[in-house]
Amino acid sequence: MSSYAPRVEQMDISGIREVFEGASEDDINLGIGQPDFPTPEHIRTAALSAVGEGLVDSYTGNKGIVGLREAINEKYERDNGLSVDPDNVIATSGASEALHIAIEAHVQHGGEVILPDPGFVAYEQLALLAGGTPKPVGLRPDLTLDPATVEDAITEDTDLFIVNSPANPTGAVQSKSDMQEFARIADEYDVVCVVDEVYEHILFDGEHYSPMEFSKTDSVVAVNACSKSYSMTGWRLGWVTASNDRIERMLRVHQYVQACASAPAQYAAEAALKGPQEPVQEMVSAFETRRDVLLDGLEDIGLETPRPEGAFYAMPKVPDGWAEDVLDNGVIVVPGEVFGDRGAGYARLSYATNVEELKEALEVMKSVTQTTLH
Repeated sequence: MSSYAPRVEQMDISGIREVFEGASEDDINLGIGQPDFPTPEHIRTAALSAVGEGLVDSYTGNKGIVGLREAINEKYERDNGLSVDPDNVIATSGASEALHIAIEAHVQHGGEVILPDPGFVAYEQLALLAGGTPKPVGLRPDLTLDPATVEDAITEDTDLFIVNSPANPTGAVQSKSDMQEFARIADEYDVVCVVDEVYEHILFDGEHYSPMEFSKTDSVVAVNACSKSYSMTGWRLGWVTASNDRIERMLRVHQYVQACASAPAQYAAEAALKGPQEPVQEMVSAFETRRDVLLDGLEDIGLETPRPEGAFYAMPKVPDGWAEDVLDNGVIVVPGEVFGDRGAGYARLSYATNVEELKEALEVMKSVTQTTLH
């Protein structure tokens, strides 16, 4: 009799999906992790032009079209002061695939994967899928990941640790000194640091720094995508960059699970990275306004909320049963425990929706909180 792979039996369906399935179409959605803006017109036009010119009818190279990989190098030079060899980039089906091939290529059977808790739901599941052992570690009170906590968690069985900044679900942003320490730890312990920088440009306070800027070895693997910064979640276009040796190992996984990223999406991403960046800045400005509306409302309600400096999420501390009661009253939020055991007592709120709906949702949250506490 056939049976299922034990590593798959350990995995769970995303708790975020379960929340959505229990919701009504009329609910106010503060659970969705995607911008509510259209993909900028010049990006759509580039994709349509590539289709019209017959450029997308065949497989591209496994790593992706040269123009896109050159655009990714230009992005790193412009935004991070780094030079990335286009040969050391793989275009992927979103950051999801980039994370998958990075973890799959580096985690040995039973190898430990240190990850933030609360953290993005995919990290633990992808570690299990790779046959690894997830090792969640707690966060600081401001919901940033402490390098000392990561260093203390490393053992001879540790293969990899994950850093996410700006972070999902917390909106927290790691400091320059933190990123320097993560790079040092990866170099010193010969452990891979996978840095998830998908929300890199959705930043309100301070600056974004990458461990790639400070690593003295090839210990950092960087994952990014067009999904959030350019409102292209449905296009499914991300990438991973690392040393040539690491890229060649990840390519072995990528070429068998994906062959190549979607060709139209690659041309769209090239236009996104090379074209005008004003639409990104306009979107980020709108998110900052929404963040401030949400934080003011949560403070008025009396819910303590670590101040998010990026992404489009906030994680207030909430009473027991609060998230379920809010959902019952027509507002979708995600219980914090979906993102790890240490997420219990929090809820993730996405402010990727308009100000009017945010204000309506805050009224519901205020009513639920008053009822719950009294």
